[in-house]
Amino acid sequence: MKPLSLVVLCLLGFASAASASSFVGTTDTIGASLANTVEGTTNITSSAANDKVVLEARTDAASFVASRGEVRGVRLEAALNHIRATQPRLEASDMQLAEAILAL
Repeated sequence: MKPLSLVVLCLLGFASAASASSFVGTTDTIGASLANTVEGTTNITSSAANDKVVLEARTDAASFVASRGEVRGVRLEAALNHIRATQPRLEASDMQLAEAILAL
């Protein structure tokens, strides 16, 4: 093996390790955030777990969360309106509700 090839392989190995470490930290943060959201929205999810309007919004909720709120699908909008109509005292953001829908 040429010395240059060995250096490139070592650098790739270090980059992969750093990337994996960063990924683990990010997923831990996301997991903690989702856990907090799920705890805070237990009342919503327990009543919505069998709700067809809410369950059909899961794909739109995933797009909404992944795009940080930029992509708002029709089914998600319907589910958000439905949840707010059935839970008028609820104080949760659209993002919190979308994350709770994903947790169902």
